[in-house]
Amino acid sequence: MVETNRLQSSMDVPGRAVRRAPAVMVGRGRKWIIGLAAIAAIGGAIAWWSLGDEAPIRYVTQPAARGAVVRTVSATGTVNPVMTIIVGSYVSGVIQQLSCDFNTKVVQGQVCAKIDPRPYQSMVNQDTAGLANAKAQLGKDTANLAYAKVTAERYATLLRQDSASRDAADNAKNAYAQALAQIELDQAVVAQRQAELDAAQVNLGYTNIASPVDGTVVSRNVTMGQTVAASFQTPTLFLIATDLTKMQVDTNVSESDIGGVKEGNAASFTVEAFPDRTFNGTVSQIRQAPQTVQNVVTYDVVVSVDNGDLALKPGMTATTKIVIARRDDVLRVPDQALRYRPAAQRAPPGAGAQVWVLRDGRPAPIGVTTGLDDDSFSEITAGDLKTGDAVILSEQSGSQPSGQARPRPFGF
Repeated sequence: MVETNRLQSSMDVPGRAVRRAPAVMVGRGRKWIIGLAAIAAIGGAIAWWSLGDEAPIRYVTQPAARGAVVRTVSATGTVNPVMTIIVGSYVSGVIQQLSCDFNTKVVQGQVCAKIDPRPYQSMVNQDTAGLANAKAQLGKDTANLAYAKVTAERYATLLRQDSASRDAADNAKNAYAQALAQIELDQAVVAQRQAELDAAQVNLGYTNIASPVDGTVVSRNVTMGQTVAASFQTPTLFLIATDLTKMQVDTNVSESDIGGVKEGNAASFTVEAFPDRTFNGTVSQIRQAPQTVQNVVTYDVVVSVDNGDLALKPGMTATTKIVIARRDDVLRVPDQALRYRPAAQRAPPGAGAQVWVLRDGRPAPIGVTTGLDDDSFSEITAGDLKTGDAVILSEQSGSQPSGQARPRPFGF
């Protein structure tokens, strides 16, 4: 049957024999064509990628310039008045009058509250009467002393004339001595009654709660009619800030940073109420009183600040930066420049700090010596780097926008 089909195929055209290719050879030819096309596509992709890698590299640079390098310590603290006076009560009783409130400006000696004085006034009256009684007794005994003295002198004269017995003379002398002792006792009682009266008058005076300083009331912890009990602990009635135009920030500095903080260091801080405003102050005190919270040791550093416009309020939370080192007008470069290396370059072992500058379109290394670092800029103390040199920070492919990666062909 196969031979018959072949003969029929060769005789399809009259007068000419036609030879046809077998079906198996036709299939193999198509596979070769597809394979060559795939190889050509892969080769084209590789060529495209190779040509893409030859795209020019763009360098992100920044000129080396002179400026300030400032190293700071960050801490969080609270804004407080420089001096706050606690006004309490020495005596117990019912608040009868209240004349000071929050934000009241007071002067020294001004009465802010008054406790019911009647119980203490009665004590003054009682002690006054007791003092008068003691003085009257002293007067009586003084008159008795005069009589005893005259009697003792009379019996002494009679004894010398043998007109009186010795026993009578001794008895008169003894009465005179007792009268003298009674006078001393009465004088002591008078002094005691006077002291009791003075104490009662002091307690009566304490019923007037007065401000001990000039200032502003920042806290009031008492109301009209409230009973104040001062038996065991003096209750706090008012808090008075002496001068709100002078404030301080009590900050907590960790033990790892406290070594660089000195009195007189400049400081700046911000508060949430004024996020766009920076307040400047000075470290006025480093308190030698460690505080340990969850095994973290901190020290209280006091920053004094002027508050002439009264913008700062007591209790505000302040984010503080304390300057511990500063270099002005020095040659500086960004820290990113010290970390940059070209893709094909590796730093040799033991190599010092260096930066790469762009010269004639190509990166060139320059060895430098660094000084103070504030985590943004580093001071350059030695090296061939000059002001205005274009220091390389990073590099990017010239064919792609910054921050985007070139796509790779499928399968690569």
